[in-house]
Parts: sequence; C-alpha cells; structure tokens
Amino acid sequence: MDESYLVTGGAGFIGPHLVDALLARGKRVRVLDNLSTGRRENLSHVSGEVELIEGDLRSYERVYTAAVGCDVVLHLGALPSVPRSIQDPLTTNAVNVTGTLNVLLASRDAGVRRAVLASSSSVYGPTQTLPKTESMQTCPASPYGVSNLAAEQYFVACNGVYSMEAVALRLFNVFGPRQDPTSQYSAVIPLFVQAALLGTRPTIFGDGTQSRDFTYVANVVDAFQRAATAEGAAGQVMNVACGERRTLNDLIDQVGQAVGATLEPVYAASRVGDIAHSFADITKARSVLGYAPSVNFGDGIAKTVAWMRER
Repeated sequence: MDESYLVTGGAGFIGPHLVDALLARGKRVRVLDNLSTGRRENLSHVSGEVELIEGDLRSYERVYTAAVGCDVVLHLGALPSVPRSIQDPLTTNAVNVTGTLNVLLASRDAGVRRAVLASSSSVYGPTQTLPKTESMQTCPASPYGVSNLAAEQYFVACNGVYSMEAVALRLFNVFGPRQDPTSQYSAVIPLFVQAALLGTRPTIFGDGTQSRDFTYVANVVDAFQRAATAEGAAGQVMNVACGERRTLNDLIDQVGQAVGATLEPVYAASRVGDIAHSFADITKARSVLGYAPSVNFGDGIAKTVAWMRER
C-alpha cells in the first residue's frame, strides 16, 4: 500500500512543489498550514487530491490530528527570515523550536515511521572555512539560525530515544517558482527578478561580493523524497545544495541575462545577521541519499523568471 505523507507548511514555497511530486508518485498527501505565510491558492490546482488542515504548529493537538494515519512527516513549517527573527525572536522560537518539538512528539504518538526536517545553512554562522561540512562547529549568528539548530538537534535526539526515525536537511538558499516577492522578508532572488521585470533597481545589502550556494527548489524536493526512504539516513544531518557558489553581483548579471535587461543595483549597508559566504559540501547527501542536483543555477534562474513573468 502507498504510504501517506503529512507536509507541514505545505501551502508555502517549497511545500507545494513537494506535494506535487508526492502526488505524481501516487502517494496520499495531507497538508498542515496556518496560512500565515503560506497561501491556499498554492494548492488550488490539487484541491481535490490533498487534504488541507488549517492549524498552527504551536498547538500539539492540531499537529497530532494532522499526523494521525500518516507514515511520513515532512516538516517544512517554520517562520523564515533572519531579519524577522531579529525583530521578533520570541515568535520565531515558539514556531521553529516549540513547533518542531510538537511535530516530533505528535509524530511519535501517531505512530509515524519517519520525520524529515527542513533545517537551514544559517546554523553554520559566519564560518571562515569553505565549503561548509556537517562536521564543522555550528555558530548561528541570528535567532533564526539558533532556532534551526535547536530544531535539528531535537530531531537527532528524538531519533535516538524514540522508535520513530528522524532526519534533518540543511537547506542552502532555496529559490524557484511560488517564492513570494511581495513580503518585506522576501529572499533575494524573487526580489531581484521582480525588480528586473518592473524596470526598477534591485538593492544589494553590502558590496555584492558576498556569495551563496543558490539551490533550485526541484533539487530540494528530490532530496526530501530520498530522505523519507533512504536506509542509513535516520539520525543524520545533511547539507542540501548545489555545491557551488555565486556572488550577488553574479546573480544580478544572471537575472539580467534571463530577463534581457542590464540591471544596475543600488548598494546599501550590510544588514545585521547576514552571512558573508555560504557554500555547501554535499558529499554526505550524495553518499547517504544518492542525491545529486539535477537543475543547475542558470536553468533555475531561467525557470524562475519564466514563472514570475507569467504571473
């Protein structure tokens, strides 16, 4: 019998892509989302195939109700954004840490076989050594990074003390269709693409030489599905990225090429909590999950621009 999946945060950015992939493989899918940053319309195309439960991660009872009858929980529900976490660390902690513990305990109590967490490269902090490997010391530089580290440590600990299996994936700068460019906490790529399409000047905080391991969303979706089933993955923490880095100035050029325009950014002061460089070693995910990025940076930007143009 096909397994049943719960996707927390399934109406957000990454979640709907994952829902689509699971449905394409014949899985039964349920979504838990409080729709604070997610949107019902992100699932409108599969409304007859997916059960959407509106609820908050901070409610154990609501999470338990969603987890009952599911074999696998893919936990993407969280409050994103470093700036948001600096402005309101209490809410970030309540959702990302207490909410994650609710997911783990509800999954345990509901008899879930395995849970997979969307953690973040923010757990590493401003490390000088590149690429970043899972064995490095973590030193998060923001409440958001701290909340992700606490969440993944709960996953590893619960894997050891409960019968349920748990896996954590450290995601690096995910981008692609459905990423919201309208929020004050939007990620850099949708903001740059929107500026290019509107003919305005995008803002770079810093001098543009800071670099990121930008990861197209389809690669992350593949990693999550592999982490849900791979033998030897239980109790592991793994980087998920493309294993290459681009500066923000490179990104501006790439977006400009995809849009067919020359972009002239506005340079502003660096923001508190931002990391200068982020670049992943993905050897462990290759070995444990058989993961390999299938969509490269340039193709990912082109797909993202095409989607935002249609919008």
